[in-house]
This record gives sequence, structure tokens and C-alpha cells, in this order.
Amino acid sequence: MSNVDLIQLTEQTKKLTAMVVEDEKVTNELLSSTFKNFFADVDSCFDGETALKIYEEKKPDVVFVDIIMSGMDGIELARKIREINPSQIIIVISASNDMEKISESIEVGVNSFIQKPIDTKKIIELLNNVVSMIAKKKKVETKTFSISLPLDLYETVNDNAKAESISKNAVIIRALRSFYE
Repeated sequence: MSNVDLIQLTEQTKKLTAMVVEDEKVTNELLSSTFKNFFADVDSCFDGETALKIYEEKKPDVVFVDIIMSGMDGIELARKIREINPSQIIIVISASNDMEKISESIEVGVNSFIQKPIDTKKIIELLNNVVSMIAKKKKVETKTFSISLPLDLYETVNDNAKAESISKNAVIIRALRSFYE
């Protein structure tokens, strides 16, 4: 990966927030400090219960979670987060080779599973995948947005769309862009 690609990747990830849930102090600090180079904000938790509270409060874009933790494990945390937000991006980072745990995390619907130890190449690949997942999610969300307009505005939008042979959405998007520029 070239420096230009890394700069573009960082420009994308710096718009996002993340949460690291890892019970091993050294690993937690290492992951958190690494991800702080890429994300706008990174919250760090050492257990599932605390992570769930912080998740409900902050709603990060990406959750990185270890599977094996005392108390609420990573799979249970992922399950509870899925109940709150079914489309949450959850990435398991674990040293576990336990196929039962791995398959259970897949059943819960985690987006990705990364084996520890993590090297720089894996992190960059992972972040590229995260950016792609979020871009897909946002693309789907914008295709399905709906807006209610007062009747007089609707007629203006409709007339402009007909006059220019473009969709009403295109007229609205153009108006919103010019408003926010």
C-alpha cells in the first residue's frame, strides 16, 4: 500500500469513531493507541458491561471486541449490541482458535474476525474493509431517504425536475448542497 493510499484511508477513517473492548491491559492500550492514529475518537473498555454502557451513550461507528473476557464475553456483548443496532459494525479481534466460539460469533453476525497478533498489514486491510462497509451502508441509506415537503415546495421541486429532466431527489440534493456550502 502506498503512502497516498494510506493518506486517503486515514482521511476516511478520521470521520469515524471506534470502541476497543479488550480485557488484557497491554493489548487494550496497544490497540487503542494504534486506532487513535486512524479514528477521530476511540473509547477503550476492559469488560463487556462497561462497553455496553459506553456503546449506548456514544454509539461508535465501529466496535472492536475480544471474544474471551471475564463476565460478559465478546460474543454476548456483540449479541446485545446487535439488539440495539442490527447494522452496527462489529469486528472480533481474538487469539482464540476455539472453532465453537468463532462459529458462534459468526452466528451473532460480526462483520469480521481478525486473529491476534495483528500486524500493520492486517490493520490496513481491516480499515479498508471498514471504510467499504460504511460506504455501502451510507449508499443504501441515501437511496431510501424520504422527505416531506410543503405542497408549494413540492410543486416547485416537481416543476424544476420536469424542466431539467432529472429526478426530484436530484433537485432536492442540489438545493441541500447549495444551502450547506
